Amino acid sequence: MRTSIVTSEAASHELRAAAEQHEHSPDRPAVPPAHRRPATTLTAAGDLLRALAAPVRIAIVLELREADRCVHELVDALNVAQPLISQHLRVLKSAGVVYGERHGREVVYRLVDEHLSHIVVDAVAHVEEGNPQ
Repeated sequence: MRTSIVTSEAASHELRAAAEQHEHSPDRPAVPPAHRRPATTLTAAGDLLRALAAPVRIAIVLELREADRCVHELVDALNVAQPLISQHLRVLKSAGVVYGERHGREVVYRLVDEHLSHIVVDAVAHVEEGNPQ
């Protein structure tokens, strides 16, 4: 039993040392630990992640990353029913992920900013790296 505790402590120490040396991106600012963040900030970040948590919404963000799109273009690209696309767009819009601008009879949707697409792209890349096809 003592051996597993020592091994776990050693492994934990190695993970902490590796994490200290690991850098995600040279241009990414350092983020303070959670205990230094206001609870409202953490709650808002959780709300944002929940808004991005549906597969169709991830697909919508990936499509909008390529170009602004109206609903019928998203329906065609994702092969999903129009009411479902509209419902997911409402969630993304209320979370501040997308913005819709009316052009005549159509509403063209775009991402509010690139940070949000990076969250989705990084999540997809992470999954694909762990699951080679």
